[in-house]
Amino acid sequence: MNTRTLLALLALPAFFTTAFAADDALPRVAEKFEINGNTAFLYAAPKPAAGKPWVWYAPTLKGVSLAGRKMYFEGFLKAGISIAGFDIGEVRGAPASTAKFTEFYDVMVKRGFSPKPILLGQSRGGIMTLGWAFRNPDKLRAWVGIYPVCSLTSYPMKNLPVTLADYGIPEAEFRARLKELNPVDNLQGLLANKVPMFAVHGDSDAVVPYDDNTKVLKDRYEAGGGSFTVKIIPGEGHKAIPAFFECPELLEFVLKHAAQ
Repeated sequence: MNTRTLLALLALPAFFTTAFAADDALPRVAEKFEINGNTAFLYAAPKPAAGKPWVWYAPTLKGVSLAGRKMYFEGFLKAGISIAGFDIGEVRGAPASTAKFTEFYDVMVKRGFSPKPILLGQSRGGIMTLGWAFRNPDKLRAWVGIYPVCSLTSYPMKNLPVTLADYGIPEAEFRARLKELNPVDNLQGLLANKVPMFAVHGDSDAVVPYDDNTKVLKDRYEAGGGSFTVKIIPGEGHKAIPAFFECPELLEFVLKHAAQ
C-alpha cells in the first residue's frame, strides 16, 4: 500500500463524519405554525443563503410531501434554501384562496424570509401557485412546475364541484369569467416582472395533459417575450418516478435563481 492510498483511507472516517453531520443538521420534522386556522409547514435551512431564499411548495395537504424527495429536499436545504407550504385544502387558484396564501406569504416575510420566493407547484399545485403568481407578479423570484396544472380549462374541469367550491360562484358565471380567472390568460404582470419559469412534464400524461397545460403556458409566455424552459419526459405520464423527482435541471434552475 503506497503513502497516497494510506492517507486517503485515513481520511475516510473524517469525510463520513462530516457528511453525516451535515445530513443530521437538516430539519427532519417541519416546524408548524397556525395562520387564521390553517397550518403552515416550514423546513428552515440550517445555514440560510444570503437573503434567506425559500421554495414555496404546493399542494401542501397536512404536510409538505416534497420533504420526501431526497434530491430536492437535501439539494435545496444544503444550498441554504428553506422549504415551506401552507395547507388551505383543495383549492384551485380562486381569489379568496389566493388571499389566504398571501397571509402565509406575509408571515414568511415577517419572519425574515425573502420577499421573492420561488414557487414550485406539483400537479394541481400548479394552478394553486399560478393563481397566486399572476395576482402578485412582483412577489416571486421564479416559478417551477412538476407536471403542473396550468389552465382552468383542463384538470379543474374534471373536478368541477371542487373547483366551483373554491371560486364560490355558479358554473355559468365561472365559465363566463374564465378569461378573467385563468392564469394562462393573465400573464402580463409576470412578463413585466420578467419572472423565469421551468417545468418538467411527461408527453404521455393523461391526467394533466402536457398540450393543455405546460405547452399552453409556455407558448403564451414565450410569445410575450418571457423565459420558459421545459424538460419533456418522453413516454411518461403522471407518475412519481425519478425523471420528475430527481431532475437535475429543476434543481439547477432553483439554485440559480435563489442566488439572484
